Amino acid sequence: MRANLVSSIAVTCAAALALPLSLATPAAALQPGAPTKPTAVPTVVDPAAPAAPPVVDPAEREAAPAAAASETDVAGSTQSLPLAPLGNGRRAIGSAAGAAQGLARRDVRPFSLVGVVWDDVQAHLHGTVQVRTRATGSADWSAWQNVEIHNDDHGADPGTVEAAGSVRGATAPLWVGDSDGVEVRVQPDRYEELTAEAEPLPAGLRIELVDPGPEPAADPGPRTRVGYGAPTAHRAPTVEEAAATSVNAHLAPVGTAAIPAAAAAAKPYIGPRPKIITRKGWGANEKLRKGGFVYTKAVKAAFVHHSATGNNYTCKQAPSVLRSIYRYHTQSSGWRDFGYNFAVDKCGNIYEGRAGGVAKPVHGAHTLGFNTNSMGIAVLGTYSSTTPPAAAVNAVAKLTAWKLGLHGVNPKGKTTLVSAGGKYKKGKKVTFNSIAGHRDGFATACPGARLYGKLGTARTTSAKYQGRP
Repeated sequence: MRANLVSSIAVTCAAALALPLSLATPAAALQPGAPTKPTAVPTVVDPAAPAAPPVVDPAEREAAPAAAASETDVAGSTQSLPLAPLGNGRRAIGSAAGAAQGLARRDVRPFSLVGVVWDDVQAHLHGTVQVRTRATGSADWSAWQNVEIHNDDHGADPGTVEAAGSVRGATAPLWVGDSDGVEVRVQPDRYEELTAEAEPLPAGLRIELVDPGPEPAADPGPRTRVGYGAPTAHRAPTVEEAAATSVNAHLAPVGTAAIPAAAAAAKPYIGPRPKIITRKGWGANEKLRKGGFVYTKAVKAAFVHHSATGNNYTCKQAPSVLRSIYRYHTQSSGWRDFGYNFAVDKCGNIYEGRAGGVAKPVHGAHTLGFNTNSMGIAVLGTYSSTTPPAAAVNAVAKLTAWKLGLHGVNPKGKTTLVSAGGKYKKGKKVTFNSIAGHRDGFATACPGARLYGKLGTARTTSAKYQGRP
């Protein structure tokens, strides 16, 4: 019998929105896990699960361009490189499975975000993952940086369409900025002191190097005449783009880059709607996600996360960080869309996350076991030892005052959710704060000790925005 395993898993987060119940999803609203068709009215149930993407695993896989580029398409790519045993790695007795794996220093095409994935989403990576990178145009290499490891602390709930797709195990993504060189090492844990054996690493380890592409071009507005002839018409939106924007049409013109702030509703205890930068605003390529939207019944709680992508980004770069996470979630991890319902950057800007409508109960993939009747908010950065900016905490308060208010939820109150499996047995009723941390729903360090410590402030401020005593 081998000794108990010593795990150095640095569990983190990485990876359900609503109107008042009378105005939310129509009677045909689906149960979590069943997508709707991507039409201008995306609430029609499609009983067929969307086809899973094929598993592509050559020596080097690059995410194919979504389709023929047009003048308003957002570029981006993913380089996927297999890891191999390192010459200086200690091997498990009788097996090469426990050998350290990695990638020697290598010149690559430019990228800005990294992560490690593996074949089996149920397999745990017991060990440490470290990378170092070289800034584009520089000869200097960064110090080794730890990549936070996670597997089953977030993601789609068991039994849903999303969980049944080609989902892979994955670390948290790490933002490293514009780089063109990379080196990786994955060191397995050792069993307890009674043996020198190493934990076997999961099969199919690969480093994913994500290029978010350039910023989306600003909408020039109606085209003007140049010389003689009719003005040039705008490119017609794709089906995916039309679906993603039409669900917010009651809040802002279709295709807008941001939903404007609005005064508090006449109904008591609904906070003012904050400004929300739309998916179009941060440049989401709608062809990367699965078709259709998945809704839950209500929004009874908000789970706050940190993205664990590091704090080395500027607020101007936040859209690039979002595009990178989105591509990593969909193309590398195999999720149907961006995992979180909303994101907040260090300057307090609020972004639309998973598609389906900011005022609707969109079913996300953020807190495994409790994605139903909840929403996930990711604060961009890592807040284990770094204090989150006051602007970010205040943005969480503003967003929850509005969104939870649509469902009559008191941000300082409690709510009960039913577990879909994970930390708590399936079917178990669990009581949470209405604004909870990811660690409340799963055994994880997310949203980081420093951000978790600010959730009390967020609850109090959110209630004040709702006009509660």
